[in-house]
Amino acid sequence: MTPDQSPLGKEVVYTEQYDPLLLFPIDRKTARDAIGIGARLPFFGTDIWNAYELSWLNRRGKPQIAVATFFVPAESPNIVESKSFKLYLGSFAQTAFDSIDDVRAAIKRDVSAICGVNVSVQLAAPGDFGKLQMEEFDGLSLDRLDLDTDVYSPDPSLLKATHDEAPVDETLFSNLLKSNCPVTGQPDWGSVQIRYYGGQIDHAGLLRYVISYRGHTGFHEQCVERIFMDIMRECQPERLAVYARYTRRGGLDINPFRTNFNLPMPDNARLARQ
Repeated sequence: MTPDQSPLGKEVVYTEQYDPLLLFPIDRKTARDAIGIGARLPFFGTDIWNAYELSWLNRRGKPQIAVATFFVPAESPNIVESKSFKLYLGSFAQTAFDSIDDVRAAIKRDVSAICGVNVSVQLAAPGDFGKLQMEEFDGLSLDRLDLDTDVYSPDPSLLKATHDEAPVDETLFSNLLKSNCPVTGQPDWGSVQIRYYGGQIDHAGLLRYVISYRGHTGFHEQCVERIFMDIMRECQPERLAVYARYTRRGGLDINPFRTNFNLPMPDNARLARQ
C-alpha cells in the first residue's frame, strides 16, 4: 500500500471502540529500492515508537492509562503509517479490558501482523512513570560549528572523509535535523547521533548534510536509512551507526536506529524536546 491510500492527511471519523483494521501498513521496499538498498540489508536495527496517549477502560468502567513502547525490527517488510497508528490506539479509549496484560497482548498481536514480524511491546503503568528516563545524546555536538549553508535538499556531496591518516572512533550528534511528512508536508523535528570508526569525517560537511534534510519529504525511518547509506558511500567508514529521535506528533514519537556493527540497543531515553 502507498501513503496516498492511507488516512494520512484526510478527514477521518475517530472511533473509541477497539478496531485493529485501522492500522495501515507501508512497505519498506519501495523507499529502499530508491536509495539502492537490496534484499540483503547493509544494516540491522530497530524503530522505537513511544505512544503517550493510550487509555482504555477496566471492567468497572474506570479509565486506565499507560505509556506504550514498540520495538519494530528493521527487517520487517512494513512500517505502520503514523496517523493510522494514532487512530488505532485511540480506538481503545472506550473499550473495556480485563487487564493491562490483555491490552498489551492485543496491541502486540495487531501491530506484529501489520509489520510482518514479531514486534516487542511494553506498557508502562502510572506507577512506573517515574522510572522513564530523559537524557541528551552523548558525543560531540556538530551544532557548535558557526558556518554558512544554503542547501536544503539532501546532498551527499557535502560529505567528506580523510583516509590518509589514522582512523578515528567518533560519536557526533546534531539537534538540527528536520524533514517533512511526505503526504501532509508537516515538519518533523529531530536529533541525530552518528557513531563511526574510519577516516575522519569532515564535521562542517556533515552538519551541512544534516541541515540539507530541511526541505526533504520522507518518513522518519526512510530518512535515517538514507543518512546511513549516504555516509557509507561517501565516507566509507568501517563501522557506522545512525540513531535519530524525532519529536512527538499526535502523541507518538519515532526513533529509528541503524548499525552495521554490534552495539547495545539504545536505552530509549527521551530527549528534552520529546
